Amino acid sequence: MNEQTQNVTIECVTGDIVKQSDLDAIVNAANAELQSGGGVAGAIHRAAGSGLAEECAPMAPIAPGEAVLSSGQKLPNDWVIHCLGPVYGKDEPSDELLADCYRNALRLADEKGIASIGFPAISTGAFGYPAEEAARVCAEAIKASLPRLQQVECIRFVLFGKEAKAGLQTALERAGLAVSSRSQ
Repeated sequence: MNEQTQNVTIECVTGDIVKQSDLDAIVNAANAELQSGGGVAGAIHRAAGSGLAEECAPMAPIAPGEAVLSSGQKLPNDWVIHCLGPVYGKDEPSDELLADCYRNALRLADEKGIASIGFPAISTGAFGYPAEEAARVCAEAIKASLPRLQQVECIRFVLFGKEAKAGLQTALERAGLAVSSRSQ
């Protein structure tokens, strides 16, 4: 690990992404129209209030792999980075598009001076991406992004269940990344 990658803390937790009050930004597993939906997008929009949909409307639609930045509205976080993950089996190459979500979110965070960011497991819900494969793609994208980060100090993965947390933590560790694990 080079000196820069040692300056970024990587955490895996089980919890609710909208309750990460100590993070500067959270990532929304968004839909193309950047509106409320099911899963993570619905939870974030409900917690942020109707102003989030209004703020996001002019930025839509976005393409798979793309990331855009909005304010956090009523969330405890200053920022929301919205990423459109690929629909597994439809949007190809799915591995590149999923990796782009993580790379583009981190690039936006770094450009904006965001020190701490929380990610859900992008595309593993309604978009059907197999969790183990998604974890591998995520880990590789994070590892490749770390040397370029100048502002990001903490990357937290906020996962719904213990199995998802364990799977992602294993993938990150297999990629050679040190991971802090804790419960919330």
